[in-house]
Amino acid sequence: MTTLGTASAGPGEMDTGRLEVGEARDGSSVGLPCAVINGASDGKTLYMQAASDGDELNGVGVINRVVPQLDPAELSGTILVVGIVNYHAFQVAEHRNPIDDTKMNRAYPGDENGTSSERIAAATFDAATRADLILDLHQGSTSRMIDEVRVRCGRRHRLHDECLQLAKTFGCGYVLDQKGPEGQLARAGPDQGIPTIDPELGGCVGWDETSIEAGVEGVFNVLHDYGFLDGSVTPEPQTRAKGFDQFGSPTGGLVRFQVDLGERVSAGDLLFEVTDVFGELKARVTANNDGVFWRTRRLPQVATGEYVCSVGTNVDAY
Repeated sequence: MTTLGTASAGPGEMDTGRLEVGEARDGSSVGLPCAVINGASDGKTLYMQAASDGDELNGVGVINRVVPQLDPAELSGTILVVGIVNYHAFQVAEHRNPIDDTKMNRAYPGDENGTSSERIAAATFDAATRADLILDLHQGSTSRMIDEVRVRCGRRHRLHDECLQLAKTFGCGYVLDQKGPEGQLARAGPDQGIPTIDPELGGCVGWDETSIEAGVEGVFNVLHDYGFLDGSVTPEPQTRAKGFDQFGSPTGGLVRFQVDLGERVSAGDLLFEVTDVFGELKARVTANNDGVFWRTRRLPQVATGEYVCSVGTNVDAY
């Protein structure tokens, strides 16, 4: 019998339940939706979670579509799922946990006696570290972004190659291979010896079906290639960026982008213009280095110095 919170499943069974992480302000219990899919045959364990940032819903969409397709009778091993991590932020469609104003994906490995976010991180990290592989499903918040997978352990980490292979198997087409900030699950997992990746499934308000479908395909790529399901996949070459150039606006006004997401750019290429309300040109901004046009703000209006876009740099194929 395998349990996660109140979900409990024997071999060939599936169950859903709640993983308790504390109480709300009215004293009611707070439980994260969780699931156990226990295969009929022995095998590895996969941990998968979504919405550690409360407005990043594409990962929830992936879980919403993947779990109904899983038949425990055809599965080897076990899948542990937490469908919504940042409970409080999800309820109000915000990025950060409003109880303690914390970005959840900076709180790992957590503290079971700490703040709201630290307690949630500790509970989900305890579940994640029972696994052989970890998928932490994200998106580029509400900005516009390509579908990509992030390897955040750092290129000198002992598990780097395993994390990179997991990212290649997931197969979004683009990988950011750059050490992430302290407190990310994709950093904390490898430190415990578990290959971990952070798929960033586009960026939108609400959810985007194209990016969700890319995530569904990625999860099933992993399930097939790592022996949870019969069959295998042949990972396709990925475009990897090892860094970012980020661009702010040199002036206030309205942004006009001159390149599309995913487009290759060369140093000196025009990325965007800024005009005033009446269309008068105020500034042009060009690329500093060769790379891939990776991410942009969603709204056209900007103040001086405000974030506009990012270019993935130090690009290769692997």
